[in-house]
Amino acid sequence: MSKEFEIRKEVVLEGTPEQVWHAVATPEGQAAWSPDPYGSLEGMHVERQEPRRFAVRTPEAENGAVHVFEYLIEARDSSTTVLTFVHSGYLGHDWDAEFDYGELTGHGWDMYLHTLSQYIKHFAGRPAAFVVAEGPAVSATPEAWKTLENALGVEGPVEVGQHLRLTPEGLPVLDGVVDYAQPGADFIGLRTDDGLYRFHERSVMGLPIAVGHYIYRDIDREGTEKAWKEWLDGLFA
Repeated sequence: MSKEFEIRKEVVLEGTPEQVWHAVATPEGQAAWSPDPYGSLEGMHVERQEPRRFAVRTPEAENGAVHVFEYLIEARDSSTTVLTFVHSGYLGHDWDAEFDYGELTGHGWDMYLHTLSQYIKHFAGRPAAFVVAEGPAVSATPEAWKTLENALGVEGPVEVGQHLRLTPEGLPVLDGVVDYAQPGADFIGLRTDDGLYRFHERSVMGLPIAVGHYIYRDIDREGTEKAWKEWLDGLFA
């Protein structure tokens, strides 16, 4: 049996409605913060009311699942914009009743909408390269996070506003400020002069540790992804 759901979030962004529209409704903008920046809209039902509303509805899957992503944009004053984000639809008939989809994805959207706010505030208009890599299956345990922290040179708890210098062997040093942390979750979000770097612990979903970095300068994206993948594989070999 399918299950209906709705996740609603509201954030105040330090930018104009036009900047927010560009970020949520164009491929270039989505590449700068989205969890699926290179996703295709082919086959999707898309509604555009520039610069106020952008919505995407997925086709119904074989299991009955449907997802709708809606962005409502409203100017608050001359320098800030309110974005209301709604993720709704139906989970498939094979959804796991023990799995709290709303809570888990709600926390995930908190992180991505924060990344959007950081992009608009610090990097608006700059093209981005999204770099993603997964660790091996053995890193899909809560205990693996400590191994990652040690390899990055992290000592003690990570808190928002903290200066952090990450030192992954064989990769560039990352020097910046912690811009995001989730209470009770293993996650590092670091803002540097050239990017937003994200390290995810995903064992609650049975998935390995992963990185998802948004880098706002010209890089060899495939080569950079390969380097991070090799680092993660070597770390847990």
